[in-house]
Amino acid sequence: IDSHRGSVKDFVNFNAKQDAELLHKAMKGIGTDEGTILMLLTSRSNNQRQEIKAAYKKAHGKDLVSALKSELGGLFETLVVALMTPPISYDASQLHKALKGAGTDDDVLIEILASRTCAQIKDVVKVYKKECGGKLEKDITGDTSGHFQKLLVILLQGSRDEGVDEDRIENDAKELFAAGEGKVGTDVEKFINILGNRSHEHLRLVFDAYKKLAGSDIEDSIEGETTGNLENLMLAVVKCAKSVPAYFAESLNGSMRRAGTDDQTLMRIMVSRSETDMLDIRACFKKMYGASLYNTIQDDTAGDYGKALLYLCGGND
Repeated sequence: IDSHRGSVKDFVNFNAKQDAELLHKAMKGIGTDEGTILMLLTSRSNNQRQEIKAAYKKAHGKDLVSALKSELGGLFETLVVALMTPPISYDASQLHKALKGAGTDDDVLIEILASRTCAQIKDVVKVYKKECGGKLEKDITGDTSGHFQKLLVILLQGSRDEGVDEDRIENDAKELFAAGEGKVGTDVEKFINILGNRSHEHLRLVFDAYKKLAGSDIEDSIEGETTGNLENLMLAVVKCAKSVPAYFAESLNGSMRRAGTDDQTLMRIMVSRSETDMLDIRACFKKMYGASLYNTIQDDTAGDYGKALLYLCGGND
């Protein structure tokens, strides 16, 4: 992954043992020094946080995450635990949480499976089996149905074609047009197959060709022809093919600016993109909404939780 577009990078003069002691001191005695905890953890990369965890256990004979949990509470605790989790394990645990229990949190399935690279998805499947004690595909098929399920399962294979197939662009566009706008009722299978299996680069060219053919964007067709989860998943796949950072900028905007903040989504995106493409997400956000992501988070959150998110955002635009 091209990680230099992240807001959180490796801390330069890193010393795991020293950091472990700073955290130990922050939690010792009466009252907890949340300021130290949030500044330290948000300025270390995830790999470095794993080293701090190991150093802490070696020095104090107990698990750092459990220690942090016993000192903190609320949203700030949830955020800190997320920061301390390796990225692939974090994705796996979020999917597990979305699938187990009553009802399924389809938005989480959609976000993760539409936005992650093929390599990341393959890793998530492995880690899910190891850490969540089941097969991700089996859990997804047990909880979903119809075309929504089919497209999720295709995405779960993590085997999109690579590169651009010049000879297929025009044909794919025609097939999508014929499957949607061009007929009564939609041939959803065609949509699912093309959206789920072609590379992002290839899809972008197909969408351009589609627009010339149909006189409208592929999104308009999807919105007109499908509803519910399937519509949301197909739109997410299209948006991620066009621009993953723009997709996340839109999701972040949706998680704030309305009655009540969707903190789970806000947190999940800020944590999982902090070392990937947060700088690009910020640029897209500014361009799309005319406000900085930093100020929007500031207006929408409070306390140590809000401060930690601002550190993850990495700056004001």
